[in-house]
Amino acid sequence: MLQEFKKFAMRGNVIDLAVGVIIGAAFGSIVTSLVNDIVMPVIGAVTGGLDFSNYYTALSSKVEPGLSYADAKKQGAVLGWGQFLTAALNFLIIAWVLFLAIKGINRLKSEEPPAPAPGPTAEVKLLTEIRDLLSRR
Repeated sequence: MLQEFKKFAMRGNVIDLAVGVIIGAAFGSIVTSLVNDIVMPVIGAVTGGLDFSNYYTALSSKVEPGLSYADAKKQGAVLGWGQFLTAALNFLIIAWVLFLAIKGINRLKSEEPPAPAPGPTAEVKLLTEIRDLLSRR
């Protein structure tokens, strides 16, 4: 059983997948930092400090108006549509950054030259020889 596991674990695609997951996690933290530390402050400065994360609708009469979203959640049921909107905006920004990064990486890849046109098949060569022999008679 140990040999079977070793054979499975050492397959190329399993190792490639593991490397991809590790690099993906590292790249994810870079993109998250880019969004949280660079892009969102710029968007906040452009929109005058607009922050949707504290917008909510109280679903319980126990929730006092004017509280932050975190404090309102402690008091009762709230519909945190601002948190959802912020998460959706973050997703769109992350998706856009990843799109641009992948597009840039694809530009760096060298394109393979087109494969040369395949020559005539053995059958075509044989038929050509027969045709040539018949035309000489």
